[in-house]
Amino acid sequence: MIVSDSDRRLRELMLHVAARCQNDPTFGATKLNKILFFSDFSSFLRTGKPVTGAIYMRQNNGPVPRRLVPAREELIDKKRAVIQKNELWNGMVQNRLIALDKADLSQFTKEELQQVEAVVESLDGRTAAEVSKLSHEECLAWEIAEDGEDIPYEAAFLMPLRECEGAEIRALELARA
Repeated sequence: MIVSDSDRRLRELMLHVAARCQNDPTFGATKLNKILFFSDFSSFLRTGKPVTGAIYMRQNNGPVPRRLVPAREELIDKKRAVIQKNELWNGMVQNRLIALDKADLSQFTKEELQQVEAVVESLDGRTAAEVSKLSHEECLAWEIAEDGEDIPYEAAFLMPLRECEGAEIRALELARA
C-alpha cells in the first residue's frame, strides 16, 4: 500500500494534537476534527499551504478530513493511540484519541507547528458544541459544499478576517479587492 505524504502528516498531527490536548477535558473526536480543519485552512489562508494537505469533506457535523478514519485506525492498529470513551453529563459519549506514542514532528516546519499551537490555544476549554458552532456559523468555507463533497482549500478565503493579524489582514483585503 502506498502511503501519501498527507496521510502521514495527518496521522502525526493527530498524535501531536492528542498529546497536546491530553489535559483538556473538552477534547474529543469533534474537537480533534476542528483543530485539524482550522490548522490546515488558517495555514492555507496565511501561507498558501495547509499543514497536513489532507482533503476535507463536508459532513453533517462539520468539516472532516476524508482520510481521518483510516488514519485513526492505523494509529490504533499500530498501538500508537487508543480511543477512550467517556460518558458526558449530557448523556453524549466523548471519543477521545489518546496518544501512546510520540508524534514525529520532523516533517513539520516551526511555523506550521506554531499555527497548530495557536489553534489549540484558541479552542482550549471550548466544548464540542462551541467549536462546531465556529466551523458551521463563522466559517463560510463549510457552506460551499454539500454533505460528502470536498471543501477546497481556496474556501479559506471565506474565513473571517479576524482570524488574521496586522499586515496579513491588509494583504488579504488587497488580495480580495
